[in-house]
Amino acid sequence: MSSTTTTPPGAIVGPQTPRSRLPAFMSGGGWQWLAFTGPAILLLLVFLVYPTVWTIVLSFYEGRGRSLFREFVGLENYTRLFTEDRRFLDLNEFPPGGAIWNNVLWAILYTGLCLIFGLLIAVLASRVRYESIVKAVIFLPMAIAATAVALIWKFVYSPNPNLGVINAVLDGISVTPIPFLGRESTVNYALIFANVWASAGFAMVVLSAALKGISQEVIEAARTDGATEWDIFRRIQFPLLSLPISVVTVWLLINVIKLFDLIYIATAGGPNGQSRVIGYFMFTETFEGGRYGYGSAIAVVMLLLIIPIMAFNIKRFRSEAVQG
Repeated sequence: MSSTTTTPPGAIVGPQTPRSRLPAFMSGGGWQWLAFTGPAILLLLVFLVYPTVWTIVLSFYEGRGRSLFREFVGLENYTRLFTEDRRFLDLNEFPPGGAIWNNVLWAILYTGLCLIFGLLIAVLASRVRYESIVKAVIFLPMAIAATAVALIWKFVYSPNPNLGVINAVLDGISVTPIPFLGRESTVNYALIFANVWASAGFAMVVLSAALKGISQEVIEAARTDGATEWDIFRRIQFPLLSLPISVVTVWLLINVIKLFDLIYIATAGGPNGQSRVIGYFMFTETFEGGRYGYGSAIAVVMLLLIIPIMAFNIKRFRSEAVQG
């Protein structure tokens, strides 16, 4: 039997307080919340929203000289970028060429190798006595600036056997020195390997922490049932690492899209523009060529490439939160 509350006859009912439509953290305390969030919102508007809108608008203009918004060209910058400029995309040969194709190559090899090495080291390091030392050594390159990484590997790849470690070894076994950064067929792979050396530590740390979070009771139960170590990894550990792997993948892909400093220091886009990527191409067009409208169009393309990656990551987090 449900109970209902009735107003006695003759009772005076006071005015009802209207329910606030503001979120809970804003209601009941006036506008104090603005004092805490206001500075952050202001910084976002000034240093993120305004430059983004300004760049998008500028991409529809010629953007030369002192008056950047003088000559409106519409989609001409984008049309030229994808159909005429072979430095950005060259479909007249196979495999294709251009800056965007180099980014695709980086996205496949750099991301894949970082995940493979990071996961392999995370699994193997947990089985040795000096796990912390091994992880510290692998993670150490993460503390080195990208410009320093470029300089280190520029010396490592030097064709002079007296400077380059690799070519010193090759010279010792009577093999002709190889100009890794000066040869079109090897430059991208050499740069990718250098950045994998610098980034695999991040993947290792994230995946190692995720492995530590897997219940040992489940693993011991699987061993009791006769599962091998490979079965445990393939059927238990790896499926539970899907979310951390997606997080690391997103971080690596964003690194690929905004890649600049390593290319700028190590090769300056050479030889013959073979190592040019989108970020470096945007820099040269904007600040060296003075084509600010065209450079802004390249920046917008970079933004459009990042948005679906971030949307996927957010969607993945929400689905995991619902399942949890």
